[in-house]
Amino acid sequence: MDGAKLDGKTVAEHIVDFLERREVKHVFGLCGHTNIAVLAALADSPIDFVTVRHEQIASHAADAYARVTGKASVVLSHLSPGLTNCATGVANAALDCIPMVVIAGDIPTHYYGKHPHQEVNLHADAAQWEIYRPFVKRAWRVDRADLMAEILEKAFHLAESGQPGPVLVNVPMDIFSEVISSDSFDRIRDNLRALKKPSIDDETAREIVEALAQAENPVAYVGGGILLAQASKELRAFVEHMGMPVAHSLMGKGALRDDHPLVLGMTGFWGTELVNQSCLNADYIFAVGTRFKEADCSSWYPGYTFNIPGSKVIHIDIEPQEIGRNYPTEIGVVADAKAALCVLNRVAREKYPEGFRRPALERKIADFRTDFKARNADMATSSAFPMMPERILADTRKALPEDAIITTDVGWNKNGVGQQFDILTPGSILTPGGFATMGFGPPGAIGAKLAAPDRVVVSLVGDGGFGQNPSMLATAVELDLAIIWLVMNNNAFGTIAGLQKAHYGLTYGTTFPGSAEAPKNGPGYADIARAYGAEGHRLGSADELLPALVAAIASGKPTVLDVAMINNPTPTTGHWNILDIYSPDKDVSHVAT
Repeated sequence: MDGAKLDGKTVAEHIVDFLERREVKHVFGLCGHTNIAVLAALADSPIDFVTVRHEQIASHAADAYARVTGKASVVLSHLSPGLTNCATGVANAALDCIPMVVIAGDIPTHYYGKHPHQEVNLHADAAQWEIYRPFVKRAWRVDRADLMAEILEKAFHLAESGQPGPVLVNVPMDIFSEVISSDSFDRIRDNLRALKKPSIDDETAREIVEALAQAENPVAYVGGGILLAQASKELRAFVEHMGMPVAHSLMGKGALRDDHPLVLGMTGFWGTELVNQSCLNADYIFAVGTRFKEADCSSWYPGYTFNIPGSKVIHIDIEPQEIGRNYPTEIGVVADAKAALCVLNRVAREKYPEGFRRPALERKIADFRTDFKARNADMATSSAFPMMPERILADTRKALPEDAIITTDVGWNKNGVGQQFDILTPGSILTPGGFATMGFGPPGAIGAKLAAPDRVVVSLVGDGGFGQNPSMLATAVELDLAIIWLVMNNNAFGTIAGLQKAHYGLTYGTTFPGSAEAPKNGPGYADIARAYGAEGHRLGSADELLPALVAAIASGKPTVLDVAMINNPTPTTGHWNILDIYSPDKDVSHVAT
């Protein structure tokens, strides 16, 4: 240490002090012999260690926690199997641009190259950190204790800046336990906590505003970047002043309230005719915080969601690589969505103080909503049992307060929610977008509830997704988290079963024995919940759902509601390229199993 005076603290203890100064409240993870030094340091800390029974639960919970708090979450992992168990949740966060710092234990430095217990080194020594290289923003291997402070500081800044995402700090276990001087941590104590976001200049703002003002049919198309930037208020002000309708990607759902008079809805494969046709007819697409992903854009096929070229694109995004990636762009701006919209709002009011109104368009949107709900009314009020998915969503919306947080998974609970379930508070829907990870929703609800303990949290999940990691119930019970898991149980991997049935005429490997109403030798999810110490109820009729939800919310207890559901496909108006792969030149989508 070149004569530096040691202060008696280990690197692990310095790490915990650093996290406290960054106001980290929770660390998610699971113990292992490589990280117990950090756990020992956490024992006397105000930071709560959220212990789980499987590392994927930790990374999914941390993902949702970061979505709600808007700050980087922290995951503590063991080496090799712990790190690979975590990987799915970390990759899910990466594809949805969620900030996360993963601190992982590793083999001791003095065993590099010797292939000690649990080391992954079939092709390179001390290389477990490379497992995360394809999806994290950066992976560090800490080989010197005195570099830990600098690396941690960089890790948080990188996770939270630009296009957010996870980073990995990989630490050999002997470095966790090394006693070092506080000098390196003292040097960064007064460093800034967050970087300033890039904005937009007035000249570019005027160019954008003038183009939109002169357009006959402009459409704002927004993605998850609006929510990451916490720019819903600024977006609303701008589109209201410019009189622009708003379409959104799956990840952009809830950027504005779904009942706002200018909201068209979600685009793409599961979009409605109104939103897809409005985007097709747009002369200008004002895109903010979106990556124009495949399902949102009907696999980029012209004639279904977007006609680009044809429509001109103005694209604002924090990440330069996203601009022009999938569609040619007329004006591309690298900027934070909130900062850019603040300038655009000011310039728009200076240049066009009266703003723009499109009452005919607002009437068209209102009429479509009325008609859509009327067409869905029979399904949304059906007493059929197993239940219609539309009825499940309708009753859930009735039971929940406007600011309830919903976590979804995959299948009807994601696609149907995106299409038919009104989100009334920006940022209150947490869904796995880019990775579309089955199993995200149930542990995600744990992270959401820890981040917002005073809000109602409901996980809408299929039986396939709930079955991925039911041990998350143990964590919820131990922490006394009032979460409701509503299992939309069609006794199948329903979306894939419908796809396979439509194209191949069978459901091999996609359904479970028995039926939704009477599964054969299948798991009883209500029984599983009770075994973990939670409340568990298997419903026997459609009319039981609404009172069961109301009672579960009032109880303040972790509760699983197992609801048998008919496996109807989510209606589609867009397109998905896989349909062409399976059934070229045929008009085939999904069918009920």
